Amino acid sequence: MAKRSNAVSRYAKMLAAMGAEQRLRIVQLLLQAHPRGLTVGEVQQELRIPPSTLSHHLDKLRTEQLVRVRRESTFLWYTADVESLREILSFLYAECCTRSRVIAADELVCMVERCSVPGKEKK
Repeated sequence: MAKRSNAVSRYAKMLAAMGAEQRLRIVQLLLQAHPRGLTVGEVQQELRIPPSTLSHHLDKLRTEQLVRVRRESTFLWYTADVESLREILSFLYAECCTRSRVIAADELVCMVERCSVPGKEKK
């Protein structure tokens, strides 16, 4: 039970880190640039966030293992930590959808792929 509680605590922190609009936009941007990633300057240029604010957001996302950073020469490259994001999605799917069957597996796949499920209307 302690292991499960630790996982829930970790996922709560990760979700809270993405709860800030700018941080969620950063994760979204890094996912779009996956697997190459983006330099700090590219993220800053795209989102027009002041450098000190961007640094704070990237540090929070890195601390919660939502992004990874690598240095190449004088550039810092950020990438989305897709394994951590998969863990969160798997947790949410297993806990919220499989047990209660609120969302069927084919509906979840279609939500992600933005398709339609026979007999269901797109929202």
